[in-house]
Amino acid sequence: VDVFCEQIAFSPAQTERVLQAAQAHHLGIHVHAEQLSHQQAAALAARYQAWSADHLEYLDEAGVAAMAASNTVATLLPTAFYFLRETKVPPIELLRHYQVPIAIATDFNPGTAPLASLRLAMNMACTLFHLTPEEAISGVTRHAAQALGLHQQIGQLRTGLAADFIVWELQHPAELAYQVGINPIKQRVFAGEITHV
Repeated sequence: VDVFCEQIAFSPAQTERVLQAAQAHHLGIHVHAEQLSHQQAAALAARYQAWSADHLEYLDEAGVAAMAASNTVATLLPTAFYFLRETKVPPIELLRHYQVPIAIATDFNPGTAPLASLRLAMNMACTLFHLTPEEAISGVTRHAAQALGLHQQIGQLRTGLAADFIVWELQHPAELAYQVGINPIKQRVFAGEITHV
């Protein structure tokens, strides 16, 4: 279940009704929270053990603490931030301080983020939100898997997880977040089978 809690969308009370129904049906929860204003939606998401709270530009310390306590992932959507010309940046230092896992996504949608490149989202997370390249890489791998409730299956190179990954022709992993507009893929591996590009 993915619900948008905002003045222009679901109210906190309506959001809670959706989250109660999701919990009753054992569904994973995502909440688009604190994007345009502070609605205490991230804390509400954490109360219902949401996999992720997304956007988070207006997130406060109480919301960060609640997310940390429930292990709710902070999914940042820098392409929406860019496209909407937002100026309020998510509280990155607070997220780091409370050790909240940070995922990065494109939020690819026609209304507020018509940008599909995950590498562009990584670049924007570094340039607009001041994440490190290492944080951006974790944000599109292990923390993204956690935000999807799939961290026991994908997101890391580890025994027992799906062998789905890409081999890049790069000098340093930071180049994944640095260069935009090129595609230096050398190999793809899906279900343990190597495919060439």
